[in-house]
Amino acid sequence: MFANVGWGEMLILVIAGLVILGPERLPGAIRWTAGTVKQAREYLTGATSQLREDLGPEFDDLRAPLSELQKLRGMTPRAALTKHLLDGDDSFLTGNFDKPVKPVSPDAPKPVEQPPAEPGVTKFDSDAT
Repeated sequence: MFANVGWGEMLILVIAGLVILGPERLPGAIRWTAGTVKQAREYLTGATSQLREDLGPEFDDLRAPLSELQKLRGMTPRAALTKHLLDGDDSFLTGNFDKPVKPVSPDAPKPVEQPPAEPGVTKFDSDAT
């Protein structure tokens, strides 16, 4: 429930509570909030365990579509397209068209190196014209 609340947000909430409620009522408000959250968690845990007991193996069948929805909920449109249309390969979308380079074995013939051109002389390729 409060998974996205970090320390910075908690500090801001405490400072806002200190300004709004004052230093004498803030500890009581924090205790009341913590107790309410704890009680809500206990109710939810009890309801989940009771459903699990009542439904038995059918409870897992109900949770499967919910877990799929949870996966889709955090997915961006680009990730959804990549997953369903391109089988997870997004190299088409990123423009990475380079083929992977195979490592050269030590026994492979080495390419012939051209001698360096003399300064001031341009190379002429008769096949290129």
